[in-house]
Amino acid sequence: MAEATLSGILDRLAELHDPKIRAVNENHGDDHSVNLGKLRALAKELKAQPGLARELWQTGDTNARLLAVLVARPKQFDRDDLDRMLREAGTPKVHDWLLANIVKKSRHAEDLRTAWLDDPDPVVASAGWALTAERVAKKPDGLDLPGLLDVIEAEMKSAPQRLQWAMNHCLAQIGIENPGLRARAIGIGERLGVLKDYPTPPNCTSPYAPVWIAEMVKRQG
Repeated sequence: MAEATLSGILDRLAELHDPKIRAVNENHGDDHSVNLGKLRALAKELKAQPGLARELWQTGDTNARLLAVLVARPKQFDRDDLDRMLREAGTPKVHDWLLANIVKKSRHAEDLRTAWLDDPDPVVASAGWALTAERVAKKPDGLDLPGLLDVIEAEMKSAPQRLQWAMNHCLAQIGIENPGLRARAIGIGERLGVLKDYPTPPNCTSPYAPVWIAEMVKRQG
């Protein structure tokens, strides 16, 4: 597709707006109003357009920002761009997509991981923990895993929800990937009881770390 104009794409997003989708998402702290499958189809049509991605992001509109993430290229952003964008992401879906599609694929991911872990903003800190969980799974060399467990044990129980989820994911990942630390990770999960009573649909794995760890280890055979 030829280079699209910002106004033209905003018109397309307006046509895709569905108030019912927005109403459902608002109940979960989000405000996007476009079906995500249709949003991805539009992004596939547009292909990578870094300039348009910046323009879409700058509108501040959630639908536009989600599309921006899909048509951007990770290498187009420097470290300060990504730090600023994460802080202004606003909604959980934009935050998650930015992290998964851009930050994790950026050469600045490790620098940002270490900077964000101790950030006073719990939403920003949650991004640091999410990147840490990813590294535990894929590139653990150099990580102080016992030290991470110390922090999780001391801070996860009282952490705000979004940060708590990210720390819990890291706890589970450490237990899944490291047999030598598995008993300690399970013990921490049991003592803290975080997400123990979380309602889990049938055929889905509970986010409660002891159950999550046991299930994933079982699947590994």
